Amino acid sequence: MIQSQLASFLGRNDELPNIELAKKIIENEDAQSIKELIQLCSGKNKHYQNDSIKVLYEVGHLKPKLIKPFLEDFISLLKSKNNRLQWGAMTALHAIAKEYYSLLIPYLDILQTKAMEGSVITRDNFMAILNILIKTKENQALTYPYLEIQLLACPNNQLPMYAEWIQANLDKTYADKVIQILDKRLPELEKESKKKRLLKVINKLKNSLTT
Repeated sequence: MIQSQLASFLGRNDELPNIELAKKIIENEDAQSIKELIQLCSGKNKHYQNDSIKVLYEVGHLKPKLIKPFLEDFISLLKSKNNRLQWGAMTALHAIAKEYYSLLIPYLDILQTKAMEGSVITRDNFMAILNILIKTKENQALTYPYLEIQLLACPNNQLPMYAEWIQANLDKTYADKVIQILDKRLPELEKESKKKRLLKVINKLKNSLTT
């Protein structure tokens, strides 16, 4: 049973057994073990849930194709009351998006909702998914409205980082709108270091409009 290899089953408080299990699954391309981990995520044992989602997104980071068939399971796990499962599922979806971004497009509305409701990690991973999507010209028009909502509503602490992420990938078509949002939010930032980071992005975007 796959659960016998999880950290909590072994009485461990560290993640090493889960990471080692992920490596083993990748080496063997063990789809059956992934299926069992998905089932444990939907079970009642919270310790097994937490360990299983860790293994799954570690697999996804290194070999997204192995967890891709379970995309809809991760979408369902976003609805979990277990916060660890929720942000872990979004992390797994981010891993899938790195190679199969088009698969996430039909689910952007629910991803947005869960990002707005969830933890910082949940939002970070959703923003990272959007940043992947805006790199492709055919998806920019579809992605931008979600991106704008995140830039308008994200916590002050996250804003400079998000702006830095998208700055290099943003099409000129949307640069002026983003500049307006960032200019408006700049006074909200209390830390001078974060203001400087955001201002740097604003200036780069302005320069991109003149080149």
